Amino acid sequence: MSTLQNREHSPRKERIDVSYDYAVCAWARHFNVSERKVKEAVAAVGDEADKVREHLKRGNSSERPMSN
Repeated sequence: MSTLQNREHSPRKERIDVSYDYAVCAWARHFNVSERKVKEAVAAVGDEADKVREHLKRGNSSERPMSN
């Protein structure tokens, strides 16, 4: 099987590497959360972006609203 066929059958998982500040910053902007939230989510569910996304969605409903 060719490399292209392998990619079609097994999609690459996006990973969040919290050892690089610039990566954490980029993912924080992507998820629209703080860098601390990204690091906490990675610590809780691992470094797969899909799992972090789901964790952050669940966590947003229980957060206190921001004051104006």
